[in-house]
Amino acid sequence: MKQQIAIIGAGISGLYAAIQLHQKGYDVTIFEARDRIGGRILTKDGYDLGPTWYWPDTEKTISELVDTLGLESFVQHTTGHMVLERQTTTAPERHVLPEESIVLSKRLVGGMTSLVEALHAKLPADIIHLGHRLTSIDRQADRVQLTFQNGAVHHADDVILALPPRLVANLTIHPELSASTQNALKTTPTWMASQAKALIVYETPFWREEGLSGFGMSWVGPLQEIHDASLIDGPGALFGFFRLSPGEREALGEGQVKTRVIEQLEKLYGPKANDFLRFHYMDWSTESETATFDDFLPLTAFPAYGSIELGDRLHLIGSETDAQFGGHIEGALRSANRIVKGLV
Repeated sequence: MKQQIAIIGAGISGLYAAIQLHQKGYDVTIFEARDRIGGRILTKDGYDLGPTWYWPDTEKTISELVDTLGLESFVQHTTGHMVLERQTTTAPERHVLPEESIVLSKRLVGGMTSLVEALHAKLPADIIHLGHRLTSIDRQADRVQLTFQNGAVHHADDVILALPPRLVANLTIHPELSASTQNALKTTPTWMASQAKALIVYETPFWREEGLSGFGMSWVGPLQEIHDASLIDGPGALFGFFRLSPGEREALGEGQVKTRVIEQLEKLYGPKANDFLRFHYMDWSTESETATFDDFLPLTAFPAYGSIELGDRLHLIGSETDAQFGGHIEGALRSANRIVKGLV
């Protein structure tokens, strides 16, 4: 009888682990709480509302996977001046960044979802079960029993939790994890969980005509970091990460948040910024499958990520468990590799 592996979470690390285990002959089942696959990778109309880039010079796992899957990539646009907003009462500044300060990054044609879809296509159609939110884990003598919110029960030989550590800390697990493991889970921040992303689509990337790269920084506006999000062919787009905290965004409401973002973009890029086609807004802090209450405080420094061992037949993967590339898709893929190698 084939060894049965249950994977909790159909994000990039869960899918990647599932492919490798399935190819090696394991009986793999994936359970996903959402009604979609991809986890924090989310693309609308070709534009990424979650992870956007990868860095081919240093991130070898994703680079090789993109090549193996035959996906098309393109270099992130960085040519031109950046804009800097220091104060609300002064005009934005323009600066040319030193060439050595710009690290080559790439995006995927079709967005990062194209990577998710390509991995999904390599799995059997019936391997993924959506709408299954895990509530408890019972490690029995020779098996693991999983119980889901919808009442479903599943048994497996090993379980891979492809979840943010803080979500794992909220599960009922028997026997209980050690106090040190529980603390490690609870104190590991979920990358970008407190963030929201605004993406504004325009007929053309008009800022390029004015010698701007699209990159902007602000010390006072609702968006603190802005980038060119234009597709390789088609309309222009800008996206930004928020300086506003989750609480501030909630107090303002989505409508007022959008109004303030457009006002800021008009100041930075001129009146054409008000003539947009679409406005996409994704607040990850409101996603119960991403963020917990502990994630609402914005990060003040890059977290010290690394592996967290759960013990007997439980394995944790995900971007937050990779010491070298934590927070990146590269880290999520590397974490899957690490656990798969330990199982096979």
